[in-house]
Amino acid sequence: MSMSTPGPERNPSTVKAGRTSGQGKPPAGKKAGAQASRKPGQRPPTTGKGGKGRRTPVPIKPARNFAPWIVAGIVVLIAGGIVVAAVIGTVQGSKGWEDKMADIKGVVDYRAQKNPQIDSRNHKDGTLQYATTPPVGGDHNPLWQNCMGDIYDQPIANEHAVHSLEHGAVWVTYKPGLPADQINVLRQKVEGKEYMLMSPYTGLDKNVSLQVWGYQYKTDDVNDKNIDAFIKNGRLNASMEPGAACSNGNTTTGPVTAASTGGPGMTTGN
Repeated sequence: MSMSTPGPERNPSTVKAGRTSGQGKPPAGKKAGAQASRKPGQRPPTTGKGGKGRRTPVPIKPARNFAPWIVAGIVVLIAGGIVVAAVIGTVQGSKGWEDKMADIKGVVDYRAQKNPQIDSRNHKDGTLQYATTPPVGGDHNPLWQNCMGDIYDQPIANEHAVHSLEHGAVWVTYKPGLPADQINVLRQKVEGKEYMLMSPYTGLDKNVSLQVWGYQYKTDDVNDKNIDAFIKNGRLNASMEPGAACSNGNTTTGPVTAASTGGPGMTTGN
């Protein structure tokens, strides 16, 4: 009997079975199915873990343009300013000259005082006494001082000047010795203008004093803007005899005299 020689030992081969899911399908198959079900162009979902997957971009809101609103606001402000100015202008325009005079700070309204010595308007010869310096009203000489923009370089008689005020003139007076350049500022407001006259006046407590009938304004500043306002509102408006002349009046300077009450080219009147 023969005996076989034993060969090398053989081990049976083993095959590992893949791990299956609960449905019996491998995970790879599930992943493949998810990819297959995604529509073309659709982005894969993010994993939710930091650093992995693509983040959804945050939309950037465009900056708001405020320029139209700013322009509209400016237009409204300008329009409002025009309306306010128009209203103020209308109110100012509707005021009487007395109210406008009252608006000038520093103006003294002697009419409101009802002083008989100022209110009286009789014609009298000779030297007269007055309630104010310079006078703003009262009895006066029958002849007015010429007030057609006349500039007198010497004091004139109160009695003639007051008659000019009655006719609606503005009498501008200044301290003797006032510098020439300041006198010239006043001169330019008076010279050649009807119902205006100007002269130095001894004893003033201010550099400049302006008079119309019943009103007075004093200041130390020849450039005071109220000077122009006083002239504008008082000239002619303050006349006690509207339409009375300022021409053909007395043109002499100095105190009132018998000779200054009349003469060639001079007439007495209201």
